[in-house]
Order: sequence, then C-alpha cells, then structure tokens
Amino acid sequence: MLAAIPTGTWWSTATLSLGSGIAAVSLMAMAAVLGARWKWVESIFGGLDRVYETHKWLGVWALAFGSIHLVFKAGNAEWQTAAILALPSPTTRLVRQLSFVALMLIVLLALNRNIPYRVWRWWHKLSGPLFLIVIAHWLSFKSPVALVSPAGIWLATLSVLGVAAAAYKLLLYPSLSQHAEYRLQSVSANASAVHLRLTPVSRKIPFVPGQFAFLSFKRNGLREPHPFTIASAAKEDGSIAFMVRSLGDYTARLVREAEPGLTVEVYAPFGRFQRSPDGKAEIWIAGGVGVTPFLAWLQDADEGRFERVTFFHFFTPGRELPEAADPRVLAEERGVELVDIATGPSAPEFRRRFAQVVAQAGPAQVQISFCGPKGLLRQLRSLMRETGVPDDRLRHELFEFR
Repeated sequence: MLAAIPTGTWWSTATLSLGSGIAAVSLMAMAAVLGARWKWVESIFGGLDRVYETHKWLGVWALAFGSIHLVFKAGNAEWQTAAILALPSPTTRLVRQLSFVALMLIVLLALNRNIPYRVWRWWHKLSGPLFLIVIAHWLSFKSPVALVSPAGIWLATLSVLGVAAAAYKLLLYPSLSQHAEYRLQSVSANASAVHLRLTPVSRKIPFVPGQFAFLSFKRNGLREPHPFTIASAAKEDGSIAFMVRSLGDYTARLVREAEPGLTVEVYAPFGRFQRSPDGKAEIWIAGGVGVTPFLAWLQDADEGRFERVTFFHFFTPGRELPEAADPRVLAEERGVELVDIATGPSAPEFRRRFAQVVAQAGPAQVQISFCGPKGLLRQLRSLMRETGVPDDRLRHELFEFR
C-alpha cells in the first residue's frame, strides 16, 4: 500500500485508516478460506480445531481494524485517488456504512454464546453474502490503490479466494465434501450422556482414532451438523461410535431423543489429534467429555505398547459415562494405568503421580496428550513448569469451537 502514496503521508491518520481497511478486508477473506474446511488448509494448521481457532481471531481482528478504518478518514489531499468501480455517491456512502455493519454483525454473532446453535448457525451463514458488501466498498470508494498495484492485486486475489470459499461452503459443501449416510444401531445412555454406535448404510468412511466428525441427524431439531470426536477405533464393518455429553440445548435434546434406527449424515474425518508414543512414557489427561479420543486410542489394536501409559481421567461425580464408554474397562484390557480424579487438578494424587512419572522417565522423555477444558489445561501447564517438562512435550486438542 505504501508504494501507492507519497512518502510524506506515510505517518498520517489517513494512511492508518487505509491500511486498517486493507487489513480488515484481507482478514475477512482469509477467515472465509479457513471456514471452507478444505483439507489442504487443515493440513497446514495441523487440525481443524486450530483452523477454527484462527478463523475466530481473524474475525475479531478484522473488526478491530475495520473500526480504525471507520474512525479515521482514509483520504489525503496529496493522494491521487479513483474508484475501481464507479457508483453513485449515495450508493457509495451506503455501501461504506453497510460494510462496517456487516463486519460487526459477522463477528458479534459468531462470538455470542447465548444464541442457540440452530439460530447461530444460520446467522453465521450470512458471512459470505455480507462479505460481498465489504468487497463492493473497497472497489467503489476513491482510493490511491489501483487494481493493478501490488495492494490492489493482493486485495483482488484474497477477495476472489474468500468468495470462492464462501460459495463452496454455502452451496457445494453438502455434495462435494466427504460424507456418508449411517444408521444409529445402538444407544447406551444415562442421565447426562449417551454412547451412540452407527453403522454405514452403504459406504463407510475411513478415519484414524483421535479424529472427529460432524453429525447431522435426520430429525427435526437435530439436523444442524455438530462436531463430535469419534469414540471408537476403525472396525471392519465400518461401524463408528460417539460419546455425547448433555452440555447445551442441542446435546441435551440428542441425549433425550437418540434411538436406534435414526439415520445420520456423517461428515468426516477431521482433526489431527493422534497418538505419538515417541518418549519413554506417555501421560494422557482427559477432562469431562475430553475422554472421547482416548477411548478410541484404547480400542485401537494397531497402536500397541500401552504399558508405558498413565491415564488421568478427570470427571465430575454424578456425571459418569455410560457403561459402553467406561474407560476403566478399556484401560484394564490394555494394561493402562488409569487414575480417576474426581476432585480437580489440585488433587494430591494427581500431582504426586504426575511428578513420579516425569521423574522416572525424565522431563524431556514424556509425551503428554491432553483433551479437556481450558482451566484444566492452564493447571497442567503450571504443573509442567514445576516439574521441568518442556512445552513441546504437550499435544492438546482444542476443546471448544465457539
């Protein structure tokens, strides 16, 4: 951008505003690309959970830069300006105001956890069409950035990618993405959770234990695709299992209404949370529903070498898992040392046993795999510092998407 304006105006608020506008458009376009769930994007980031985390913060920073762009005037008397797309003056002003409102709506709706998921999802689908308004703004307002300039080519390229990604996700994803129809074969439930086993109707989807899928049940109120970690290893018949905890309006309804015979569209596989036993000892730490990927690992006959695993399972009394997903049974079959913790990360038995495993193997020779709430992760990082375990010995799945 700086190449398009006189050097004497580089340190002005007009330049700050113009640069912030370019940054906001760029970040929105990148967020759209990340939201398309393209496999090559997931591979770059190391998992769809990381993609979604970055996607969220791109939107937040786009709103921040967009606000700066709105506050200050992106114009200077010394600049030679022209509109790439000439529109009537009233239309140009309207598009400018609508573009900021569109960006604000996209981000605020995406971050609002009080909106029911079924409503939130449909509102968030408007991100693509609203992005078109933002593109119309940067094309129609008078700017020193020409379409054939470096900044113009940058914006045009990202805009095309963003629109293509949004169109793919909105229109083509249901038919072109990897998915298959499954039927709910069996249900094992208690008051707070349900274990679901699904069998393929025709085609089965290959996956690696530790990955997750988006499930869309063909029943009113349960059609919105939700991400759930796969709670089983790959089987010859293609059956697949999930463990769902009642944590919100959708999951509570699923726990109540799940019954054999329901058909499900399964979009999979996603995620890169895979076992990496490259040290002398493995420490698995699961909090709540974060136990799910470890259930899949325990059922995977190809993994082997479970005798070096110490598995800390944090749970809330009264919210135990269904019998079909009991980690105690699976751990005993595999010879895994299971340590149930019902009193939180400050429990003496957790801190003592963790320190013992680290001391026996050496701080640099333990591999820690974690899936659970952020609060538990913070406590774990603190304990790692106390025991001298390097940060790169920790692999964790991001626990929340929204």
